[in-house]
Amino acid sequence: MKVAIIADWLTSRGGAEEVIFDLVKIYPHAEIFTSVYNPKKFPELKKTTVHTSFLQKIPFFNKKHQLLISLMPLAFESFDLSKFDLVISSSAYCSKGVITKPSTLHVCYCHTPMRLTWDGSHQFIKEFPLPSLLKKLATNQIHKLRSWDYLASQRVDQFIANSNYISKRIQKYYKRNSIVIHPGTSINHQVPKPSQIPHKNFYLALGRLISYKRFDIIVKAFNKTQKNLVIIGKGNMLKKLKELNTNPNTHFLGFVDLKTKNQYLLQANALIFPQEEDFGITPIEAQSFGTPVIAYNKGGATETVTSKTGLFFQKQTPTDLNHAIQKFESQKFNSQDILKNAQQFDRQNFQSKIKQTIQTMYEQHQEKMG
Repeated sequence: MKVAIIADWLTSRGGAEEVIFDLVKIYPHAEIFTSVYNPKKFPELKKTTVHTSFLQKIPFFNKKHQLLISLMPLAFESFDLSKFDLVISSSAYCSKGVITKPSTLHVCYCHTPMRLTWDGSHQFIKEFPLPSLLKKLATNQIHKLRSWDYLASQRVDQFIANSNYISKRIQKYYKRNSIVIHPGTSINHQVPKPSQIPHKNFYLALGRLISYKRFDIIVKAFNKTQKNLVIIGKGNMLKKLKELNTNPNTHFLGFVDLKTKNQYLLQANALIFPQEEDFGITPIEAQSFGTPVIAYNKGGATETVTSKTGLFFQKQTPTDLNHAIQKFESQKFNSQDILKNAQQFDRQNFQSKIKQTIQTMYEQHQEKMG
């Protein structure tokens, strides 16, 4: 069985890219097709054949691929996948739009229907730094891309959603059913006893510092309480967040290596997760160290955080977050209960479920094709 794996792009590392690594682990002889690729960022793929589109040849596109997203439908439709029996797209944008033969099974592992063209379109136009005339042109382009995105979704034979939240969005925008398989991550299976953990009495925020992650809520909340806060990550919001900060006990660490990140995850009072995420690996990473999570009560976090592993706040406001922190400090959490919840999201469990599910889909497709 010849297998192709389709990725939106491979230029930076995140949750979608971790899924690609898992798929390569399951299908070690698969070939990867993607719009643009930066091999220096992905040493794990040095033995894997990676095909890129014509966009790879455009200067600067490797770093600014979002600026020419209107060209991506053409890029993915240009791939010749006729020799493959199984195509698996890992899609949050356009990779699901590849064209396959009727005999080829196309399974899409969907991280989200493209937010740019659906429920996030109005916010995107509002925030994008363009003159009003160009914004009108951008609105027209998004309309065209939305039509293409729906058409592309109908080319997929089977959808797998990364969360129940995304499964509902697939049904809403694509009118397609899907099964849910949560993505996995590396789980720290042994958590030290509480007496052995050198807690430093701080709260932790971790991730890319971009607008929708809502780190501004955390900074404003801690400005009011002057509690200890550590923020790990980099992004285009870093300068603005530093300007917003008036708390001497808030520390911006920027990028840190894996060992340092894990140490902070182990020692924090709690991870604060203020965004509405499609799924969200970071809360699971925190729980794998026995660390509770204080999360916004929407999106994927509602499927990974329980009453035994953390608590939620209802509105994305500093006041609501501070109320949740106050409530958190009056409760006690058991690190072993938290670890047990995280273990169900172990990477090996994900790989096993994906492999078994796709194999069943493939056999059913073969029978259908006769």
